[in-house]
Amino acid sequence: MEEYMPVALVTSAYSMLATTSLIGMGNGVTKETFDWIFSEPKIVRSSAIICRLMDDMVFHKFEQKRGHVASAVECYMKQHGALEQETHKEFNKQVGDAWKDINE
Repeated sequence: MEEYMPVALVTSAYSMLATTSLIGMGNGVTKETFDWIFSEPKIVRSSAIICRLMDDMVFHKFEQKRGHVASAVECYMKQHGALEQETHKEFNKQVGDAWKDINE
């Protein structure tokens, strides 16, 4: 998971979506705003975690049928010797923690 998540968070494209959303906000967005979002603030990182883990849980079986092995579910199960149900329980905890971080 330590190798998977940094790459998975980038490929989830959530950070890119947040950044491009700023462009649509018009003239009120400054260089400092972009500097802030590029610093990977907790709210953006937590949002990306929620999106990635929820997506991986929902589409895990579908992706396996397509031959895509690298998902958070597969990585966690292999690394921790966990069953799929245990993995979902852990990911739901991590999603809950990410929501708490957003709401700080």
